[in-house]
Amino acid sequence: MSLPRGNELWGHPKGLFILFLTEMWERFSYYGMRSLLVYYMVKQLMFTHGFASQVYGLYTGLVYLSPCVGGIIADRFLGRRKAVIVGAVLMAIGHFMMAVESLFFAALLVLILGNGFFKPNLSTQVADLYNPLDQRLDSAFSIFYVGINLGALFSPLVCGSLGEIYGWHYGFNAAGVGMIVGLLIYLLGQKWLAPNLLVRETPAEKETNQIQRSQEREKLWALLAIGVVSVAFWSAYEQQGNTLALWADACTERHILGWQLPATWFQALNPAFILMLTPIVTTFWAWQSRNREEPSAILKMAIGCFLLATGFLIMVPAAWLYEEDGSRVGMSWLISFNLIATLGELYLAPVGLSLVTKLSPKRVVSMMMGIWFLSYFAGNYAAGFLGQYWDELAKENFFIMIATIAFTAGMAMLLILKLLRRALGLKGVFSNPIDLQP
Repeated sequence: MSLPRGNELWGHPKGLFILFLTEMWERFSYYGMRSLLVYYMVKQLMFTHGFASQVYGLYTGLVYLSPCVGGIIADRFLGRRKAVIVGAVLMAIGHFMMAVESLFFAALLVLILGNGFFKPNLSTQVADLYNPLDQRLDSAFSIFYVGINLGALFSPLVCGSLGEIYGWHYGFNAAGVGMIVGLLIYLLGQKWLAPNLLVRETPAEKETNQIQRSQEREKLWALLAIGVVSVAFWSAYEQQGNTLALWADACTERHILGWQLPATWFQALNPAFILMLTPIVTTFWAWQSRNREEPSAILKMAIGCFLLATGFLIMVPAAWLYEEDGSRVGMSWLISFNLIATLGELYLAPVGLSLVTKLSPKRVVSMMMGIWFLSYFAGNYAAGFLGQYWDELAKENFFIMIATIAFTAGMAMLLILKLLRRALGLKGVFSNPIDLQP
């Protein structure tokens, strides 16, 4: 279904912008807390780099594992709206708990549970606003993705600065306030959202769906294969909040006119570049589409992996310069990395979200979105595992290792494209991914 055209703003349902603002503030709280997490563990809780990396990887990984359960509960019992409200309340509580040292691990657990309810059920509400055949869905997810990164842009500047300069609890409390703002926006915008429906199959629908399931199985296996390969991408990409945060703090010259930039500010580069590059990338795809040269979803994701690998290769000469005499290197290296890595993210992340809503049956779309986030879970956990080698390997060897992982993921995506082209409904590598229908 789609909402009536009268409920539109700038050519899209008004509900999209309610979801946009809700997600923006939730991402403000998440990335604000994440920008401080490794520094807080190392500098305040006195964890070793290795143990802090493991905790970081496990936390950020479980943040993307819990949506699998949250999606099932929403589909069967709560409905998507109630699940989002429960998740937002839990995450606000968790951020305020982070301000108390003795509650550190308990706070992480509450944040993980809250995210499990929130994450899959807000994203899928974007698709609920549109008819499955609506060609605006691709741009809708691009707009929604901008909201994610608008929140991620300001959170290190606000929460990171408060935490580093005035005290950790100020940064964590600011993250909690951001979550409350997002919850209030969501509650006030309920009338613009799609109906809060639960999955209830009649006997006739069960028989029909049984026939459809055999037809859907091939697409779901394709989605699973893509998700498995995406793990390698996220294991490399998530070094930004882990080992590259340590690089920014210890290896990057951060003085400008005698003033030292907080290390957390570098985590604002990625969302800033997303806001800058998204209109360029989507315009480029539109131009390719008019010329019948737009890459298929899988080819786009492969390109994203290759771009991420290139970003890490850029850091190799920076590591050579640093290890020559141990002096800090210019921030242009880290800025260049973020530019290329962000371009890679734009070719993979929003395309993956859109692909899930296209390939998944509507009756289990929240669950499938949760399963999709399993690739984020495994990737984040793997990022923490890989981060343990930061102190053991020469910095250039570490960057080469991560680049190799990202490149291998790109090659695997190309293999998937070749093997599963028929299941994905693609006639060639230059096929619009939004033409896929569940």
